[in-house]
Parts: sequence; structure tokens; C-alpha cells
Amino acid sequence: MRPFNGRRVLLGVTGGIASYKTVSLARSLAQAGAVVDVVMTRSAREFVGGVTFEALTGRPVHVDLVAEGHALDHLTLSRQNELVVVAPATADFIARAASGRADDLLAACLLATPAPVLVVPAMNDRMWAHPQTIANVAHLRMLGYTVLDPGIGPLASPDEGAGPGRMREPDEILAEAARLLEVPGPLAGKVVVVTAGPTREPIDPVRYISNRSSGKMGVAIARAARRRGATVTLIAGPLAVDVPDGVAVVHVERTSEMAAAVRAALGHADVLVTAAAPADFRPRSVAATKLKKANDTGPIETEPTEDILVTTRDARPAGCFMVGFALETDDMLANAAAKLKAKDLDMIVANDAREPGAGFGGDTNHVTILEAGKSAEVLPVMTKDAVADAILDRVEERWRGTAGGR
Repeated sequence: MRPFNGRRVLLGVTGGIASYKTVSLARSLAQAGAVVDVVMTRSAREFVGGVTFEALTGRPVHVDLVAEGHALDHLTLSRQNELVVVAPATADFIARAASGRADDLLAACLLATPAPVLVVPAMNDRMWAHPQTIANVAHLRMLGYTVLDPGIGPLASPDEGAGPGRMREPDEILAEAARLLEVPGPLAGKVVVVTAGPTREPIDPVRYISNRSSGKMGVAIARAARRRGATVTLIAGPLAVDVPDGVAVVHVERTSEMAAAVRAALGHADVLVTAAAPADFRPRSVAATKLKKANDTGPIETEPTEDILVTTRDARPAGCFMVGFALETDDMLANAAAKLKAKDLDMIVANDAREPGAGFGGDTNHVTILEAGKSAEVLPVMTKDAVADAILDRVEERWRGTAGGR
């Protein structure tokens, strides 16, 4: 899984009850293809055994700063690994790291490594709020470490948890680790705007016109762009999936609201990806009360909604890379090519709504990418995360070859 496949990660584990989550993190890293070296403090072994990590990573666990025949482990590990993740990072370890201590193997590795360092705190909420911890965390950030603020939730003691202190979940840590391995790249520092999900056009207070879009494709693109270092705004209709961490979200309901949000976000955008499936029609009038089945109201008259790409064309900044989507049931390539030209896009991603594994709601997609002046590129059936990376790879290729963006 990008970007972990074949990459070397040093996973540091300190002595906190949250280390049970680190077991899952180690497994996820290994399953994603990373080569994982686990370094445990002595107190960490009071909570989880080293054999557990060895079984999950297929590699020996390191504990001692000066072990027999391995006196320079801290230098070897620090040179080999491309990322250091410390999870959990206790208040004591954060204090030692902030003061530059090298009194155990993990602390020595931090001093010796040139790789990015991700620190994932876990502690009592009062300890996290203590001025000394606040100062220590600020110093780590000043040194260039990335510190992932803890969340709010159940802690070890039942009377704790009113404030932050809970270690972030393994998938959140994995996402941040991926970002640190991906950056810097062509999208780092760029502004990417993504639309996702359906829109809903009300018929009455309880009914609406919509479609089966889940928002999974747009959310996958937003997640991948954020991982590559972009500043991401997600303009989302009602979603069936969670919004990724680190992504600003603008929630909308109607197509007109999505068009207004796109116009507002476009001014500073380097890339716009319109992966949403806005409703094409809306009722000409919205009933003030619920329409009753017993009452013959007759047909519901509709009118077209705004074409977002057309109505916001005048708001596009110079050099903004425009990516559209075309979900079709007939003449997919011809219709997609027509949209590419008519809407003045740099790229359009086409798929067939009737093809298994390629339509709304699923976890996979089967797309064809069209760019002006190029032959259509048919991708195999892939997960939507993989499709998102394929799309952004092509955006970055254009960036490397031109002066696009700002």
C-alpha cells in the first residue's frame, strides 16, 4: 500500500497501557508492505511482550542500548529507517526526548536519526495539560518533530478522560505516517479542492431528489491529496464515509450550495477535482408541508440544476488544474470527451455506472482517464484509494512538466 511498500519504519513503543493499540499499528504497517523495526523501552515490556511484535513484523525487537554484539544498534537503526514513529509516547519519554537524553535505545535513536519523527502521546489528561508537558511538546515541534495531539475518550482510570490524553487510533497514526513518507512532492503546499458525494433537492420537508453516490471516491482523493502534503478543502454533500483527518470540510445539501462553495474555494486553488455527483434536476417548487399519498398532487415538475463546472468557470484562477468526472450508462468515451472539451478541463475520469465494481457505493472503481491531446488510458479495476493515487499521479506528472499552479 502506498507509500509504505518497501519503506523502512522504526516503531518506538514506550511504557503505557495504550501500547495495546501499537500492536494493531505494527500489523497495519507490515500488511501495507513496510519493513518495521520495533524498539521497546524496558517499561513497555511490562504492558506487551516483544514476541507479539516479532510475530507481526517478522523481525527481531530491539530493547537494550548496549546489547551483546550490538553496541551500535542506535546508529544502524537510525541510518536504515526512513521514518520514526513513537506510539505511545508517555509524558516521561516526551520529557526525556525534549531534553535530548540518550539513556535508552529509543531516545538514542531519536538523537541519531535524520528521518522524520512522529510522536503520538498517550497519558492522563491532567498530565497532558501540565505546563511542563506543554513546554516539552512545543520544544519537540520546534525541533521539527511532528506531534499528533491526543484525542478525548476513555483512559486507563474510570475518573479520567475529561480532556485530551487518549492515544489516537491506529488508522489515524497510519495516515499521518503515510503523509510524512510522501512529503515533499509536487503537491506539497498546493491547495486542492475536492467535491464529493451527492446533493439533495427537496420535494417537501421530508423527501428529496438525489442519487446513490456514497462520496467514497471524492473522500479517497481528498485523503490522498492530504497525504501528499496538499492543503485540502472537501466540499461534501451527505456522505456515507468519514471525512479524513486534516482535511477542511464544507458541508452542503443542494447543488446550488455546492456551486457557491466551489466558487468561494476556487480563488486560491491549484487543483479542483469534481468527484461529486450533484443532482441534475430539482423540483420547480418545494411543498411547504409533507405531500400526502391520499392527495392526488399530480406530477412533480422539475428544472435543471446548476452545472457547477460551467457556472464557476469565471472563478477559476490561472493555472488551476481542472479534473472532472463522467459517470455514464451509454457512449461513455464519447460523452466524457465531449465534457472534457465543453467544460474546458485538463482531465476527465470516466466510468460506467452499470459495470460491476465501477459504480456508486462500492470500494472499487474501473475508470478511463482522458486528457486533451492524449489517448484514453484505461485503468484496471482498483480500490478507490488506488484510483485516487492514479489520478493524482497524473496531476503531478503535468506539474513536473509545466509551470502549472502557483
